Amino acid sequence: MYFDFSVFFKYFPYFLPAALMTLEVTVLGILLGLILGLGTAFARISKSIIFSMPAKAYIYLIRGTPLLLQLLFIYYGMRRVLGLEAITSAVLALGVHNGAYIAEIFRGAILSISNGQMEAARSLGMTHARAMVRIILPQAFKRAVPPLGNQFIIALKDSSLASTITINELLLKSQQLASSNFMMMEMLSIAAFFYLLYTGLFSWLFHKIETRLNVSN
Repeated sequence: MYFDFSVFFKYFPYFLPAALMTLEVTVLGILLGLILGLGTAFARISKSIIFSMPAKAYIYLIRGTPLLLQLLFIYYGMRRVLGLEAITSAVLALGVHNGAYIAEIFRGAILSISNGQMEAARSLGMTHARAMVRIILPQAFKRAVPPLGNQFIIALKDSSLASTITINELLLKSQQLASSNFMMMEMLSIAAFFYLLYTGLFSWLFHKIETRLNVSN
């Protein structure tokens, strides 16, 4: 048994649509996760039980169950009610899942900022909301960048689970081609190449952001 490297270049073009699909699902899922995460973080730190309790329940439920279960629940459950397509279900599941983790990242970053800064801003006449936007959030976002980078890479790899609901992403494409050419290792290697490429790009991007924001300080 040997690895045929010529097959890599032969089948590489067949993976391009699947690679774009993987990137699309990942990016849309991350964007949804950021929106849900930031909103949930604010609700989580709210002094009102009306906001904090649902946020706590959402985080507990999502972090306590596997992404695959959530994906199948949305696809087979909500699909009947809302008529969701497969790609919409995948993006929704990935966004909801990452939103819970991103919420905790933002919450931790916000709470890490000294209370004295909020008090100083309020003493200058700023409203709580204005002080949060102008003073607290910029510093919190700076501290959240490294863990957000890690979470985005996790989201990229988690997108492979979309293959279970027939999304033609990298993993499903490799399995489909391998079933016809019987070159499983070669097909999986091509899929792995794209995942490593995307991971490298994400890592480079967040390194640039960290450098620009001078996160180490």
